[in-house]
Amino acid sequence: MRRISGILASLAIAAGICTIFAAGAPARADQMSLLSSSEATVDNMKRDATFGPSRDLLRRARAVLIVPQLVKGGFIFGGEGGDGVMLARTGRGWSSPAFYTIGSASFGLQVGLESAQLVMFVMSDRALHALEQSKFKFGGEAGLTVVTLGANAQGATSTNLTGDIIVWGSSKGAYGGLTLEGSVLAPKDDWNARFYGRPVSVPQILSNGAGNAAATPLRRDLGSL
Repeated sequence: MRRISGILASLAIAAGICTIFAAGAPARADQMSLLSSSEATVDNMKRDATFGPSRDLLRRARAVLIVPQLVKGGFIFGGEGGDGVMLARTGRGWSSPAFYTIGSASFGLQVGLESAQLVMFVMSDRALHALEQSKFKFGGEAGLTVVTLGANAQGATSTNLTGDIIVWGSSKGAYGGLTLEGSVLAPKDDWNARFYGRPVSVPQILSNGAGNAAATPLRRDLGSL
């Protein structure tokens, strides 16, 4: 009887371990998918006219936050959300990526679905420090200027754009525009911990206090611009 109980206990422990790994596998796949999608967005910056003078902005930016897919949709009730990665400029190129999520809720007569790629150029140190905190609300951070441009961005030049954060978007769908007012941006601490193998803060990641070779292609793509 004791032997049977021991076998059952061992099987329960093994099952628990398998459950943990099974639960972790999708998160890892999601992280890799997000990195790959972010690389595709960077490639779009190289050739898509809607991103305007992105090369020069990127060279002057303190950091960049890439959201490969921001989805907004609904009827009567609507909302928008998506995941992204933020990398900071370092003396040797670009830092390791910190995982973020952005989301907001809205109410109104809304029909359709909009999907957008976003690239946020963080142009000042104070904006970078604000984004490194636990939560950042667009429109709610006093003293920070956020400039959001859409499909007409090709008519702009880097010299006539000023702001702490400059947001470029390439969007499709029934909505006539894209606004981030009221949206909240926050680090995905669980994703960051899983990706780097330990709990790590955003400032640590952006100062290259943590690393993962899986992020090398994205860092290299940004460095090539």
